[in-house]
Amino acid sequence: MEEWDDGGGSIPIPFLRPAFPPFSPFKKMIQKTISPIDGSVYVERELANAEAVEAALEKAVAAQKEWKKTTLAEREAICRKAVEYFLNNAEEIGLELTWQMGRPVRYTANEIRRGFQERANYMISVAEKALADVEVDEIPGFKRFVKREPLGVVFVVAPWNYPYLTSVNSVIPAIMSGNAVILKHAQQTPLCAERYAAAFAYAGLPEGVFQYLHLNHDQVAQVIGDTRVDYVAFTGSVEGGHAVQKAINERFIVGGLELGGKDPAYVRADANLADAVENLVDGSFFNSGQSCCGIERIYVHQAVYDEFIKGFEELTKTYVLGDPRDAETTLGPMVRTSAAGFAQKQIDDAVAQGATALIDPALFPAHQSGTPYLAPQVLVNVDHSMDIMTEETFAPVVGIMPVASDEEAIRLMNDSQYGLTASIWTSDVDAALQIGEQVETGTWFMNRCDYLDPALAWTGVKNSGRGCTLSVVGYEALTRPKSFHLKIG
Repeated sequence: MEEWDDGGGSIPIPFLRPAFPPFSPFKKMIQKTISPIDGSVYVERELANAEAVEAALEKAVAAQKEWKKTTLAEREAICRKAVEYFLNNAEEIGLELTWQMGRPVRYTANEIRRGFQERANYMISVAEKALADVEVDEIPGFKRFVKREPLGVVFVVAPWNYPYLTSVNSVIPAIMSGNAVILKHAQQTPLCAERYAAAFAYAGLPEGVFQYLHLNHDQVAQVIGDTRVDYVAFTGSVEGGHAVQKAINERFIVGGLELGGKDPAYVRADANLADAVENLVDGSFFNSGQSCCGIERIYVHQAVYDEFIKGFEELTKTYVLGDPRDAETTLGPMVRTSAAGFAQKQIDDAVAQGATALIDPALFPAHQSGTPYLAPQVLVNVDHSMDIMTEETFAPVVGIMPVASDEEAIRLMNDSQYGLTASIWTSDVDAALQIGEQVETGTWFMNRCDYLDPALAWTGVKNSGRGCTLSVVGYEALTRPKSFHLKIG
């Protein structure tokens, strides 16, 4: 859930013009973004009022009717130009991102330079294949094919933790498909929505094809329930996913829901332990563990358990927790104090139930109760009676258990309400494939984790959501099939 806070002084930032009409002077609602760096108000924005929302929806519908007539080549040129804007401004965008959600500045520009541009350019490159007519067997005297048509207006609700990586999964393919897009970004990262508007203005996208709105939760539900919205792409919590589903239940539309995770890893006895340790530590703690596909639980074969734990503990202690503006910082604050408090309670509860915390927070001077700054933690002597092994933590915390066999690892990995990604660390490809067939997950990794390949479908099972983004498959949800059956003989 997003929080409201009155906070302290503000940090000046560039103002980007909203993509909707001026606000009414009546009943102004102010959204404040509290920086986790120091608790200051980093940016304030007025929430859209009813008139602004109505204007945006009307403009989107009208713009989409013309946009769908454009050629794929025209759409590609504009989208690639928008990506160019992001790359040209990556450093500035990265600093904004650090202030908004606390990721160390040494990493934030790379959200644009690496993942964002990789996904955007890939989805642009496969659009022709994904949107091509589906040909069927010829019958004399008939011409038959299935055409992919845009849905209309796509409403994208994006989160703060990877604000560009999550939103680009839907924004670029939606526009490439001939849809109009309205983006609602998280209260924590409103500048990300405004950056999209600036990028598409730079690229020459016709007015109304892309817009953004700053909205509260009630307003989001109202927009989703509006008959002019044809598809909802939501990334967020399970609770938020239920709210989105409830809002569309009365309508004949669907939504793509990318929700939470409690992603497991299994380290077999034949694994390259040095490689497994290095990657799983990073997968557990990057972005302060605030990743839906981050590693939250690890199962290690008992034959290599002690060696793995030793390496994992030693590497964890090398992290530098501190001010994310400092180039030496490798672990920034969590997004807000309440999130750090939630994670600390999971740790404390697990310890009270018999778990052992291997990391002394005193090793991290910036760690402080009552602030977003939380030291990384590794818990052993854990089991599935503890929330730390079953409930989403979304923090730099991981639990590690020994297992005696592949069968035990499979059972424990599947003992979860979530199923976004899972990974195995082994030198045996056949074993990885065989075990992967039995694990309930959207993506199965071997010897890597916490990564999205844009050529592969990004999807989840169980409470991790439904639907799909990325790959050619991701275009299917953003279009509708239309059959042409012509008798010509």
